[in-house]
Amino acid sequence: MLLFLTSSPHLDDGRFNPANGFLDRLRDALPPCPRCLFISAAPDDWGGTEHAAWGIRHAMDLAGMQYDSFEILDRRTAGEAEWLVQNSDFIVFSGGHVPTQNSFYQDIDLFRLIYRFDGVAMGISAGSMNCAAEVYSIPELEGEAIDPNYVRFFPGLGLTSTQIIPHYNYLRDVILDGLRMFEDLAYPDSIGHEFCILMDGAYVIEDGNGRHEVYGEAYRLRDGFITPYHEASSNFYL
Repeated sequence: MLLFLTSSPHLDDGRFNPANGFLDRLRDALPPCPRCLFISAAPDDWGGTEHAAWGIRHAMDLAGMQYDSFEILDRRTAGEAEWLVQNSDFIVFSGGHVPTQNSFYQDIDLFRLIYRFDGVAMGISAGSMNCAAEVYSIPELEGEAIDPNYVRFFPGLGLTSTQIIPHYNYLRDVILDGLRMFEDLAYPDSIGHEFCILMDGAYVIEDGNGRHEVYGEAYRLRDGFITPYHEASSNFYL
């Protein structure tokens, strides 16, 4: 599997972001006319899922990327999960609420099914976060940051060891439950962990052999210290 871990792959006008070579690399990685599967992060929000899936189809259309089929995996099609995964060339893990998405992955046994997939996959925001073997689910909804029962670390799909925190351009200024998203939450949570923090437009490629490449503006947060990846494109190993 070739895995793209993105913060957000889109520009405001709906196009795939060409910055840092993303569009070219995605286009080159995909086979001609791939069979596409969009896996929801909110499986019971059918309208929201349809809209998010349309965003991917629209971006592909604008980029002139043809596809053979485009299926959606949510609660309506959960019984077909195995068939849908096995008959796809390009899987998109939607953005959304990380714990909700992870729970749906458990419901459809995606942890098992995804290991039979050998095509191209792309995570968006929460979708990228849930690709990790151990997910860091930074609180994002009101009440989560001060909820003693909110679980911040739990098993993910195991497709990468990289623990993503997306949308740094936005989240670094967010105050949640009176706490700063990074200084008060992510920094102390990074003790004993390493997080890869992505600005929108930055992304990581995982080639399935333990090799990671980060492109664009990204930062490493480890043991309470944050440092930039100095090159526009650099290799790193976890």
